[in-house]
Amino acid sequence: MKEILYLEVPTPDVATVLAWLQIDFEPGIGEKLLRPDGFRLKIHREATNPQAAITEKLPPELSVFVWSVQRTTYLKVFRWADQPVAGESQILQRLSQEIRKKFPHEYPEPPAIDSQKSIFEELATSYPLTVKYFQQMPNGEYDLNRAYWWEQRWREGVRNPRQPRQVIFSTGGEFGGVQEQVGKTSSSSPIYDLIYIGGALGVIHAAVMARLGYKVLLVERLPFGRMNREWNISRDELQSLINLGLLTSAELESVIVREYKDGFNKFFDGNNSVKLRSPILHTPTVLNIALDSEKWLRMCGQKLQDAGGEIWDETEFMRADIDESQVAITVKHLPSKNQQRVTGRLLIDAMGTASPVAWQLNGGRAFDSVCPTVGAVIERGFEPGVWDSQYGDVLYSHGDISRGRQLIWELFPGFGEELTVYLFHYHEVNAENPGSLLEMYEDFFAILPEYRRCDLDKLVWKKPTFGYIPGHFSVGSSDRTIAFDRLIAIGDAASLQSPLVFTGFGSLIRNLERLTTLLDTALKHDLLSFRNLNRIRAYQSNVSVTWLFSKGMMVPTGKFLPPQRINSMLNTFFGLLADEPPHVADNFIKDRCDWLTFNRLALKAARKNPALLLWIWQLAGYRDLVRWLGNYFSFGLHSLVSALLKGWFPRLLVRIQPWLEPRYPALWLRLLVIKYAIAAGKLGTDLSVRSPNHSAPVNPDANIPKSEAKILN
Repeated sequence: MKEILYLEVPTPDVATVLAWLQIDFEPGIGEKLLRPDGFRLKIHREATNPQAAITEKLPPELSVFVWSVQRTTYLKVFRWADQPVAGESQILQRLSQEIRKKFPHEYPEPPAIDSQKSIFEELATSYPLTVKYFQQMPNGEYDLNRAYWWEQRWREGVRNPRQPRQVIFSTGGEFGGVQEQVGKTSSSSPIYDLIYIGGALGVIHAAVMARLGYKVLLVERLPFGRMNREWNISRDELQSLINLGLLTSAELESVIVREYKDGFNKFFDGNNSVKLRSPILHTPTVLNIALDSEKWLRMCGQKLQDAGGEIWDETEFMRADIDESQVAITVKHLPSKNQQRVTGRLLIDAMGTASPVAWQLNGGRAFDSVCPTVGAVIERGFEPGVWDSQYGDVLYSHGDISRGRQLIWELFPGFGEELTVYLFHYHEVNAENPGSLLEMYEDFFAILPEYRRCDLDKLVWKKPTFGYIPGHFSVGSSDRTIAFDRLIAIGDAASLQSPLVFTGFGSLIRNLERLTTLLDTALKHDLLSFRNLNRIRAYQSNVSVTWLFSKGMMVPTGKFLPPQRINSMLNTFFGLLADEPPHVADNFIKDRCDWLTFNRLALKAARKNPALLLWIWQLAGYRDLVRWLGNYFSFGLHSLVSALLKGWFPRLLVRIQPWLEPRYPALWLRLLVIKYAIAAGKLGTDLSVRSPNHSAPVNPDANIPKSEAKILN
């Protein structure tokens, strides 16, 4: 038999598709013989070409059948004989056209709800599995409410990007959608040096800055210490926390709940050609450290308060008024509904993808892509042998394109029997199809047993994990606005992280020393204008050039692709990495890929799969390919400049700092930005040029010990 057609039918209702095939679809030729999962189409002998040579005695028949996996219906057509039957191409064309017309892409939206009623009652009809299993989670009603409203805010931002909700007002003019506002803030001195909005990533950086002597306020909408995300990272990337004096080695070890031995990367290849199948890519030092995120946040919060900082939790940011001397923010304490106004020298936006500041600053292009991500921390309930907690799944797919998305799993072992499981997909921001958390949760609970054998009713759910992880396709180091006068964004709000597996947390930790030193310099010399602050970012030219990789994992809204297409692309590239020495994959996934390695891998991928370039063209389109070429040439130029400067430029800065910094602070900041840009994405680079008045010295001996005690044997 020979497969001659493979289609994704974007509906979970396989029974309706089967009924349509058997009853309503007319192939126009032959006799339909119904079968439980489709039909056989028998072509009568008189309809065949009498001149065709008969090389076999197989009947001239087609087998058409459907099945369901990942809450999606799939269809295949097989021919019994080697040679095409009469009218075969017309039959396949009619079937493809009619099934696309009957079952088009649909992008359901969450229903409007009555906030006075239970979220469980309001969503039970549309998302029955999501309601059922959130009811089994501690604080499930609160968390489901949060997921619902997060999705609503995300949809509002995607659909009204050019008229974002205005929250930043300035008396000094207009920039990036920031409108003038009549009236000035108080002329008295600001109360705080730094005000952070957003307590997850915000508290990490806030604690570092408070320990440098700055007066810091952290504003958090939730009860402090609660979050709907777990964090994984590698041991070498955590070193910056010790270098900056935020944590001791012992304190860091106390928040590490698991260090697994190996991580797996494998994509479904059952429908790929033999040459596009790949072995498992092993990445033992990628995301292999699981942190107790809530304990970690509480520890950072305590260090912030010990250094004189303040935390206002259950407090919502309302607006900010900026003038030449300070920024004044208005916040509302949610339990009491009381509003308060407070002033600072600098406002730091760490609100993530829901940040109205990011949407306002960037107008119609806040984010180019997003990963709608759902999951849960599961305390126990898997049968023995289902998963060995010495290992993690870094990236894994168990099926092809599902209702216009390539679903990808992550699994990370935690404390004891705990497993944190995520389901996500790469998605191009689109007003018609913004991406849904609730739809993804219904998928998650329905197909988790397909991914890892389990009985959902026997699992003990600890908490849900969900969010929108944004991406921005940067053409250069300054094409995204992350700052305004006396305002700067970090983490997911800045959206400058890796397009592969890292969120804003990974970007922040990897660039913590860089951001801290640059921000310390700017504050010390009052260099808080847009021109100076917009240079303080975690941009890496080697990261910007890899966004085409994530673009190749997105199904454009409204388009149908061969279901196996994205898995074929992923297997092409990850198969190459599996053939490389381990450090090559490690560097690539951790944003340390250099120009020569990138080009070598790209050429190998093109030789292995010549169709890859055409596939990328079809997915990215002409406009994005032109944008990417700009990134590529920028990456090459940056690599050349780095090679020319790295041997002498950092040492020169050390010598001239005592004379240059006090006389020309703006120039000094610019030179520091260049120095960090040279070092970005390189392991083991010395980043020790610091402001002498504040920054904690790097302690090269305070390394994180390699702890085997965290590995369960």
